[in-house]
Amino acid sequence: MKTKTNYISLISLCLSAMFTLSLASCESGDTTKPVINLIEPAEGDVLEIGQDVHFEMELSDNDLLREYKVEIHNNFDNHSHEATRAEETLVPFYFEQTWNDISGKKNAQVHHHDIVIPANAEPGDYHLEVFCTDASGNEAYLVRNIELSYEGGDHDHDHDED
Repeated sequence: MKTKTNYISLISLCLSAMFTLSLASCESGDTTKPVINLIEPAEGDVLEIGQDVHFEMELSDNDLLREYKVEIHNNFDNHSHEATRAEETLVPFYFEQTWNDISGKKNAQVHHHDIVIPANAEPGDYHLEVFCTDASGNEAYLVRNIELSYEGGDHDHDHDED
């Protein structure tokens, strides 16, 4: 009987130790979200249909970054209509892409022209969302209100072409 009691005590001790260690690891893990400083596009920017988007931001984390994602979707207040321009049917623009070229860095400068607004994109109000995830899985995000237009906005920015 004593062996059975010792065996049960040993199992209880092991389970208790595993539970304590799992709580300690949860409490000591990284819970700090990355920081996103989106430089361009700015809030309220008007982006030109048929052109690429000048995208620039700074990312940082207390530990290590993993990836960032950009999503652009319309903000048309739940109404739809068909319009034509130059014999084309316009469609609401949607874009989503994830980049992991920042993985393993604490700080990253991001600058590219990878987002291209197609010529048949419907003009109007859109949301541009940026999500950044660190190596521990913490995620930060921000939302910008932008507009797509055939005229585009005045963007005076200096940078080296990639």
